[in-house]
Amino acid sequence: MKIALTVVGIMLTLMGVTWFFQGINLLPGSFMTGQIQWAYYGGLAALAGVGTIVAANRRRRIVLPPGSGNATDVRRAERR
Repeated sequence: MKIALTVVGIMLTLMGVTWFFQGINLLPGSFMTGQIQWAYYGGLAALAGVGTIVAANRRRRIVLPPGSGNATDVRRAERR
């Protein structure tokens, strides 16, 4: 799941950057060229993509109840 979300985040970021550059007329050749609304959409898409990448790769902290295992069990649970 982590890899899939990272790939989706990268694709969304690249798509957003492309839309942004087309919207500000830096990347010609599309109906989006020079349309400022696509710069806004692209900026939002790029931010959503970066957020997805960060969320997918954030290390989650596992809290075990007291007396539920030793340090080996905790390390094993963190790797999942």
